[in-house]
Amino acid sequence: MRCPFCENIDTRVIDSRPTEEGYAIRRRRECDNCRKRFTTYEKVEEIPFMVIKKDGSREAFDRGKVVNGIIKACQKRPVSISSIENIVDEIERGLNNMMEKEIESKIIGEVIMEHLKELDEVAYVRFASVYRQFKDVNTFVAEIEKLLNNEKGRT
Repeated sequence: MRCPFCENIDTRVIDSRPTEEGYAIRRRRECDNCRKRFTTYEKVEEIPFMVIKKDGSREAFDRGKVVNGIIKACQKRPVSISSIENIVDEIERGLNNMMEKEIESKIIGEVIMEHLKELDEVAYVRFASVYRQFKDVNTFVAEIEKLLNNEKGRT
């Protein structure tokens, strides 16, 4: 592995440990030339899939878009970045396990909302309002009433 600081090709692994619930290996490396340390991650290469958008166009799945959408929904909420990363890992694993080469954006949005509903209800409503394109306050109220009815059903 090439050193990101001096570009020397001779680096060595000084520590390895599993991360992400065993789905990746974190390696601490040290450059034999400049002695600086850096971290690399090794994970199984997953088969990329295409997202079929509402207009019928297709684009490669972009994990960054999912992360950014969830971060926006969780702004000013007590949700840690690690929680968001864990949810995105779960979402991505679930989508990959579907073994489909193409997945509709609608399915991805619904999966995201299910995870957000469990994580933070305010973030869920925020995401749903953008994803489902709420037109007015009544649509917000209807979604919140659904959440409240689900809460009553659980207790």
